[in-house]
Amino acid sequence: MSMDALQLMSGHVQLTASSNAPSSIRDSRGSWEDQDALSSKLQETSARRSRKVEGGVFFPKPENAVTVAVSSRVLFRTDREQKVYEQKGIEEYLSYQIQHENKPFAPGPAFSFVKALEAVNGRLRALYPQSEELFDLVLVTYNHAHVGVRLINTINHHNLFIERFCMTGGSSPIGYLKAWHTNLYLSADADKVREALAEGIAAATMFMPEKLTEVSETQLRVAFDGDAVLFSDESERIFKTHGLDKFFEHEKENEDTLLDHGPLKGFLEALGKLQKKFYAKGQRLDCPIRTFLVTARSAASSGIRALKTLRAWGLEIDEALFLAGAPKGPMLEKIRPHIYFDDQMFHIEGAAQMGTIAAHVPYGIAQTHQNKQK
Repeated sequence: MSMDALQLMSGHVQLTASSNAPSSIRDSRGSWEDQDALSSKLQETSARRSRKVEGGVFFPKPENAVTVAVSSRVLFRTDREQKVYEQKGIEEYLSYQIQHENKPFAPGPAFSFVKALEAVNGRLRALYPQSEELFDLVLVTYNHAHVGVRLINTINHHNLFIERFCMTGGSSPIGYLKAWHTNLYLSADADKVREALAEGIAAATMFMPEKLTEVSETQLRVAFDGDAVLFSDESERIFKTHGLDKFFEHEKENEDTLLDHGPLKGFLEALGKLQKKFYAKGQRLDCPIRTFLVTARSAASSGIRALKTLRAWGLEIDEALFLAGAPKGPMLEKIRPHIYFDDQMFHIEGAAQMGTIAAHVPYGIAQTHQNKQK
């Protein structure tokens, strides 16, 4: 099965293109009237959406919210448009987008995840009408502002509540992600994901499986690998360098020593913070957020350290599956997560073959040992 990443031309909603954009993009920015038209479109959409939010509308401050930034390329399917860009260049691409701006994009791999975030927000608003502790969604795209009209039309068509855009006109969105206090960045561009990780931003590259498993519309379900995702790659390095026996020995000797944090620890913390808001209202058993640890570790020989680390961090994981090297795909098919994070492409491909939306975290020693499996 081919697992090439979706090729991206995507990024964050500013109404003006970046001055750092390539000249071919800068020169095609269009007039201020074009920018004003897009601004009016955004204001019109915001006003109309405000009536849909019970109790009024407000937008949380980024430092108070759980900010999830998604590229337009993973939120929607833009394969045909990408081919136009690659084969005919930027000018034909922009013309094509304008000609088709009333034709909405189809859902992409992050779509069901975003819908689940919005479902959680609905429950949070009902319990805490004035709270800013919500998921805050930011659409990030490398696109020129001309394409914004089609993106807004698509968001309205699918009834999504996304008001924050960052349109970078070809420049890197990473600086904007930091300004938004981004808790998670999902993209189809592996290079930008690595750049985000290097800046301390939780990030992953998304893939569209050949088939899709039906997922819950009322409960957000997020699954994580352990080593090099929630935890550091310290133990993974022992295994890759010295083998399985030495790995088991190392984990036994260090079972009371906490693992260092991995790139997605902060996102699990953010999920846990929102879960506790439901627990405080007596809704633990009806919580719309459920988390899973799906690891190739063995329970008896290496599981204790992982569980003790999570407990010491004050993090609860709803379900923990220690597979002792068994394939993860069948288990993920039963879990039906909206997204699964793993650092090894072997597991990403296995998940995708079973219809699970999987996201690759390009972090740690596994990136140079992709053909081995623990």
